[in-house]
Amino acid sequence: MSHLDAVGSGDTTARADRHATGGVPVRRLTVLYDADSELCTFVREWLARQSQLVPLVLVAAGSERARVLFPTLDHSATLSDITVVGDSGQVYRGAGAWVVVLWALREHRALAHRLSTPAGARVAKAAALAAAKWRGAQGGDHRRGRRTYQRPDGWSYDPSLGWIHSPPGCDSGACSTG
Repeated sequence: MSHLDAVGSGDTTARADRHATGGVPVRRLTVLYDADSELCTFVREWLARQSQLVPLVLVAAGSERARVLFPTLDHSATLSDITVVGDSGQVYRGAGAWVVVLWALREHRALAHRLSTPAGARVAKAAALAAAKWRGAQGGDHRRGRRTYQRPDGWSYDPSLGWIHSPPGCDSGACSTG
C-alpha cells in the first residue's frame, strides 16, 4: 500500500503518522511565531480557531517564555522562519513546520499528508517562500519603526536601500583575524 493510499484510511493513517515521527507519539506542538508580523499574528489567530487533533501552543518567537521553554534553540532564527517544536524535542522549520502544523489540525491533516510527498514538498516550500516574501514586503521588522526584513546571518532588506550585509561584530575578541 502506498503512502497516498494510507491517507484517510483509519488505522493505516495512524501507522503512517507514527512512521513520520520516528515512532515517537506527538502529543503537543509549540508554534513559535513573530508577534510583530501582521501575517504571523493573523495565522496565529487562525490556528487558535481551528479544531486541533494535536494541541498547538502558540508562543511569541524570541520572547522570554520561548527562551525559558527552549533554552538551546537559536531564538534569532525563530524570528525569521516559522519554527515548531514537538513535545519530544523535534524541531521543524520552514515548509516542514507548516506541514506539521497542518498535520495537527483536524480539517487539514489529509492536506499535510499530500504535502509530505516529494511533489507536495515542492508546493509546501513554494508556499512558505511566498509567505516569507509577502511578510518581508510588509516590513518584517517593526521593532525599530522601520520596514526592513532582518535575517540572522547579517543580511537585511530595506526597500529604500535594497539588500545590506552587516556581519556580526567581533566585540568579544573571539573573531578570527586571518
